[in-house]
Amino acid sequence: MAPTDWLWWPLLLLLRLTLLLTSCFVSESVSTTSFPKDLEPLNVVNSEQSYQYPGFQGLLQDNDTLRLGLDFQRMLRINHMLYIAARDHVFAVNLTTASEEFVPQLKLTWKSTDVSKCTVRGKNSDECYNYVKVLVPRNDETLFACGTNAFNPTCRNYKMTSLELVGEEVVGQARCPFESSQSNVGLFAGGDFYSATMTDFLASDAVIYRSLGEGRPVLRTVKYDSKWLRGIYFSFAFVVFSRVARVCKNDNGGSPRVLDRYWTSFLKARLNCSVPGDSFFYFDVLQSLTNVLQINQRPAVIGVFTTQANSIPGSAVCAFYMDDIEKVFNGKFKEQRTSDSSWTPVPDESVPRPR
Repeated sequence: MAPTDWLWWPLLLLLRLTLLLTSCFVSESVSTTSFPKDLEPLNVVNSEQSYQYPGFQGLLQDNDTLRLGLDFQRMLRINHMLYIAARDHVFAVNLTTASEEFVPQLKLTWKSTDVSKCTVRGKNSDECYNYVKVLVPRNDETLFACGTNAFNPTCRNYKMTSLELVGEEVVGQARCPFESSQSNVGLFAGGDFYSATMTDFLASDAVIYRSLGEGRPVLRTVKYDSKWLRGIYFSFAFVVFSRVARVCKNDNGGSPRVLDRYWTSFLKARLNCSVPGDSFFYFDVLQSLTNVLQINQRPAVIGVFTTQANSIPGSAVCAFYMDDIEKVFNGKFKEQRTSDSSWTPVPDESVPRPR
């Protein structure tokens, strides 16, 4: 398949996965290579100087904001507009005028009507707001937004220019997490919405999901299968690594007998951010990742990594060239024959054709 047929998750994958891999897992890890270093910072601003720059103070008249803070969840820049998703609100700031005063030109208020049901189910009232966790462009005119909606995820479409509601609400399950503390990613590609999140109230089912498109079936990763995904909650017995995942946009799922309504092109590889030496020191937990940008005239991504909770505390910034990631996905596979066995190379004659 041509490179444009593959979906690289921005997602590159902001999930924390255990070392439990599928038979379609790539055995090589993506390692960093030498990058240019800035020996001196480009600019330094001390705390006193920082007050000279405009800042967004939010809704000072809102009692919930005064008590809980703004609780920003997402930021999205489209041309000269900056959209900020928070708890119960989405703000739109015109960046051409924000250099003097950081005041939103537009404000969308979207509060949950299910607060009473949320508290009855045992949740703290501070959790029963609508945390807007998804904010992505659906097309040139429409924003797609999803909120936790007091543990009843819901999605809506809004006009970019006015933040007016367009059409009816859409069920947010598998497209948006149930609570604000859960990580998630989402984007539209080729008319389909791709999401990675938790799909249930108890946060026991992690999923990579395709939906809302026309002409292609809804697909997801296999439910409750740790060889595909096992994230969010970890015990000390599992080793946590950061992964990059890839699926094919043209994937139509399996047959009625095998992988029906599931991905058939799902692959993942390890993002190796480490300090070399006699024994490598790994920064395994991915905290944040950039979009694809240019480094040395080559497409690349930059990530912020930390160590695991039971390791020596530390953090690092690592960069990865996209063509190096592509090479890994074209490399050899490993498989785990049972859930508690070690990973071994897949014989060439057992590799599926086409890959």
